Amino acid sequence: MPFEVVAFILVVVIAFFASAIRILREYDRGVVFTLGRFTSVKGPGLILLIPILQQMVKVDLRVIVMDVPSQDVISRDNVSVKVNAVVYFRVIDPERAIIQVEDYLAATSQLAQTTLRSVLGQHELDEMLAERDKLNDDVRNILDSQTDAWGIKVANVEIKHVDLDESMIRAIARQAEAERSRRAKVIHAEGEQQAAEKLMEAARILAQQPQALQLRYLETLTSVAGDKSSTIVFPLPMDLVEPLLQLKRGPGGDGAA
Repeated sequence: MPFEVVAFILVVVIAFFASAIRILREYDRGVVFTLGRFTSVKGPGLILLIPILQQMVKVDLRVIVMDVPSQDVISRDNVSVKVNAVVYFRVIDPERAIIQVEDYLAATSQLAQTTLRSVLGQHELDEMLAERDKLNDDVRNILDSQTDAWGIKVANVEIKHVDLDESMIRAIARQAEAERSRRAKVIHAEGEQQAAEKLMEAARILAQQPQALQLRYLETLTSVAGDKSSTIVFPLPMDLVEPLLQLKRGPGGDGAA
């Protein structure tokens, strides 16, 4: 047999066996089809296939981070916003991910976009801004339930940005300023009410003890007299003079010497 023929046969045999060998990493799985029919899921490690008769589709089992493009959303209170998000998911059943859907990456991306618009459209703008954790859970639960048939597990959904136009930003700023002003007025009114209640309580105590009222009066005079830059004229209460007059009169006298 000529050498050229032997060399050709040898090359064909080597190519044949080379096409039969596959090596899959730890995070890869191979969905094997024999004559077009699903046979098994193989991997990781060394995989042997029958050339021509068997084909393999490789699936990555690692968590996939998918960026959801910015979506135009109209909230329940008719505010137009742009929202984008990121979805974390992984394939847990390679067989269904390949057989049940044509392209599980594209299908998950489109489903995430429509679900994001649908869920956020049911909420008002204030809820979008203040309750992101709840909205994330709502979107994740819907995505997870619908992608389960494709062998996909959605681990997490995070809303990244809620973009507003300039007019809405100014309106929100005015609303926040009005809210702060309202709170300041309420706090001031509550302070006035508490001060009035304390003054009423102090008045009741002083009314029950006249001596306490006199002491308070003297204390006030002492504090006023500390300012030497002014002259103060004030009436002398008879309640303070009466005890001195009684001492001068004596126990039974009328005050005459």
